[in-house]
Amino acid sequence: MRVTFCQGVLAAAIAVNLLILYYISRLQQHVLQRHRVHAQPSSPQHLGTLRPGVTILIRDFEDFENYVPSVVRSFLKQHPELPVLVVADSWPYPPLLLPKVPNVQLVILKPSPAQPAYVSRPETYVRTEYVALVPDGVRVDSASQLEELLEELKGSGGKVEMVAAPVHSLLPFRCLHLKVSLREWTAEYSETPPASKLCTAVKGAAVVVLPTKSFFNLSMPLAKPLLTSLFIQSSLRGWAIRVLDRSFSLLHQPLLTSSHNQWKADNLAKANRLQLFRDFGIKQVILEDGKQQWFGCSKETPRCFGTIQDDTPEYLYQNRWTPPCCLKALRETAKYVVNVLEVSGVRYWLEGGSLLGAARHQDIIPWDYDVDLGIYLEDIPNCELLRSAESGSIVDEKGFVWEKAIEGDFYRVQYSEHNHLHVDLWPFYPKDGLMTKDAWMDHRQDVEFPEHFLKPLVPIEFAGFVALAPNNYRSFLELKFGEGVIENPEYPNPALKSMNAGR
Repeated sequence: MRVTFCQGVLAAAIAVNLLILYYISRLQQHVLQRHRVHAQPSSPQHLGTLRPGVTILIRDFEDFENYVPSVVRSFLKQHPELPVLVVADSWPYPPLLLPKVPNVQLVILKPSPAQPAYVSRPETYVRTEYVALVPDGVRVDSASQLEELLEELKGSGGKVEMVAAPVHSLLPFRCLHLKVSLREWTAEYSETPPASKLCTAVKGAAVVVLPTKSFFNLSMPLAKPLLTSLFIQSSLRGWAIRVLDRSFSLLHQPLLTSSHNQWKADNLAKANRLQLFRDFGIKQVILEDGKQQWFGCSKETPRCFGTIQDDTPEYLYQNRWTPPCCLKALRETAKYVVNVLEVSGVRYWLEGGSLLGAARHQDIIPWDYDVDLGIYLEDIPNCELLRSAESGSIVDEKGFVWEKAIEGDFYRVQYSEHNHLHVDLWPFYPKDGLMTKDAWMDHRQDVEFPEHFLKPLVPIEFAGFVALAPNNYRSFLELKFGEGVIENPEYPNPALKSMNAGR
């Protein structure tokens, strides 16, 4: 095919244009890459090469009313180059009018699909060895206040991981001891000696300084409420806090200027606290005055764990024991059922793991999930609730549910219609000197036993009340579970989850 002169010129022009477009594209990519490099804060690896100094971190504040811009300006007045990081879950509204200087940054934790991941990670912006957690409304009166905190922490010789300075407010400030047991789902506060300056938690507003690496190596460093979250996590690591005598002032008292805003803030604080304990798996909080707060299941909610598989509840796989709210409900249900049986003239006794718990702990086994009682089959007609349960599930005047169990020929009393924590009643009858029954489960302890263990029945402490048990209950338990069972605790199915193996 013959190419004309015009066609050749056109082809050459197209080639030149394509070449120009290619180089322009490469140049744009290069400029964009340079912009990204300069705009991007350091990645989390910068925590290995932090520079001396402290970064102010402000986390706990309310969108609808706060003093965050004034707090920032207060610190910058004393330390103009001080890095300040304000952290919010989402864009504050009304917007925060922060000083427009390079060392003040607002970080939004909620990721955006249009931004890279590091943008919503506050640790990528902190380049100092220490962070100071500052509550809303704090006023700095002198440059030495922050320096005193730093010097106290540096001079502790590693004896404390944090130092705290109270914020002078209308609320009392206390130095407390905090013990957290994840296995038992509990957090327990207690008073420290009045003159003590060393504690594991504080009550009240405070400025807290700690190493950056320590703070951002916590599993949830920015969970709210910030100090509650911090002290729960730090107590599990054995960290101590030293409290300084010098305090910070507030810009305004009270911090919130209307009762409506105070009501909103109180509700948000309760919601944040509830969510925090759910996230951490804490279901019982014991305050320093002995009062108890419950964050687990109740009569109006489902129980804290699902259907049991292979005798091993899910919480054992999490290296936890029965949630305390569940133990509380089981104790309440057991006491109630025992009272009904005694008033009705139904002979009963603690069975299986419940008797083992009474012998070992005078209580329910800490990892058990129900209560078992044996009853005489011939006594069932004496109890109106048991008779009624024969024809279907019934809810009694106290809200407990009585029913014939679908798994076999026995009875079950549930804590409520919503919460299926329960006491099982196993009907036995004598045959040739042995106590037997019609419903057998695939449990090693589910065996016949001589009736003489029930003649007489003897009282035993159990779950906060006195119940009846087989006489010579040690021999009774060893018949069912094996020799030495009281002294050698084990989980229900050691093949799947063994206490001794620590798996």
